[in-house]
Amino acid sequence: MVFSSLEFIFIFLPIFLLFYFPISKKYKNILLFLFSIIFYAYGSLKQPYFILLILLSVIVNYFLALKIEGDKNSKKYLIGGIIYNFGWLFLFKYYFFFATEFNSLLGYFSIKIPEIDFILPIGISFYTFQTISYLIDVYKGEVKAEKRFVNFGTYIVMFPQLIAGPIVTYKSIQKELNHRKNKIDNFYIGLKYFIMGLGYKVLLANRIGSLWSDIQMIGFDSISTPLAYLGIIAFSFQIYFDFYGYSLMAIGLGKMLGFMLPINFDYPYLSRSMTEFWRRWHITLGSWFKKYVYIPLGGNRHGILKTLRNLLIVWLFTGLWHGASWNFVLWGLVTFAFIALEKIWLKPYLEKHKIFSRIYMIILIPFTWSIFAITNLKDLGTFLVRLNPFSKGVNVYALDYVKYLNSYGILLLIGLLFCTRIPDKILKNCKNGILEIILYLIIFWLSIYCLCMEANDPFLYFRF
Repeated sequence: MVFSSLEFIFIFLPIFLLFYFPISKKYKNILLFLFSIIFYAYGSLKQPYFILLILLSVIVNYFLALKIEGDKNSKKYLIGGIIYNFGWLFLFKYYFFFATEFNSLLGYFSIKIPEIDFILPIGISFYTFQTISYLIDVYKGEVKAEKRFVNFGTYIVMFPQLIAGPIVTYKSIQKELNHRKNKIDNFYIGLKYFIMGLGYKVLLANRIGSLWSDIQMIGFDSISTPLAYLGIIAFSFQIYFDFYGYSLMAIGLGKMLGFMLPINFDYPYLSRSMTEFWRRWHITLGSWFKKYVYIPLGGNRHGILKTLRNLLIVWLFTGLWHGASWNFVLWGLVTFAFIALEKIWLKPYLEKHKIFSRIYMIILIPFTWSIFAITNLKDLGTFLVRLNPFSKGVNVYALDYVKYLNSYGILLLIGLLFCTRIPDKILKNCKNGILEIILYLIIFWLSIYCLCMEANDPFLYFRF
């Protein structure tokens, strides 16, 4: 079940809210925990062991945190917890990649390990990072271990952020887990967040993403250079509105229930450097790597060489976090290279020259998303060649982009507009008025109409 589905909007959410608001405060977490398990189970009907896995994660990490807090040898429990949590993530997400690469390297020596391609459990990357952050924070004494099992379980499996984030630290919602107020104002604000996120997903991400899907169907060697650029621009908009839309919906649901989930995006396409871009994109993931990897390695405290080493490690992990494929490793390395270049030399020029920095990012964002989007390295090479206007492809029709520009041109312009602050400024001017209500009703019912007219399209970040 996904947020942008008729089942969630008209069945699951209304039934949950119908029970949630009248019930006593001391039972709200129990109800939220149970409905979150139902929510997760619905999406795991074909793989019921996913439910057992996440429940096992809740149970094991609950008791590990108690041992970490109360035992003199707490470090061994922390290490055990990290191995346990990352062990499951490695098995399901990285084992097949590791096994195939291992066998290709050592196959000549008749050394082979089984190549088993496990199905990736929904949300495992997100809830693994949350549980590890919790264990580390308990070990450092930044938070007390949660004594109430249901409260801890609610933190891990809470359906608004379970399957695709944002990555929420226990410290940030500890108070709300125990004492939260359900105000009508927060519910109204949350509803607006949810509707806007739904519109971004259904009306923009799905529509614009169709262009990228069409180009993949044609084949990268058979498209013109202008169409190749149109395609990767479309993907850039698709991944932004898809994940930003989900994050807004998650934040909105959190507000309805009394939780203040963290903002995950801050107009990243307005950035003037890659460093700034990755401070504005998937903010909770960047914060996690900064706190639990970059700073423990030394951050920027020990000279430029060690700073670059630490950044390299972070970006290798960031690339692999998104997927077990060489294109994600390459994407992490390329992103690191540009951030390192900015740190060593380019940053003052980007800050000083506004036009140059804008052109720099207009080129760089689609280029890096190309590496991210195309998992097959051969296809990636073909596509990057197609971006060269002097390259030659197979059966390329030079004006093929005209057809797609006619079909998607308006949508791309709308996408560009909604990457800026202009729509938010317009909505703020209409705040709490009848016009605002009308605008949100139009967004909501247009989204519902589109959902009724097409097959459900899951969020891109579910696969990571």
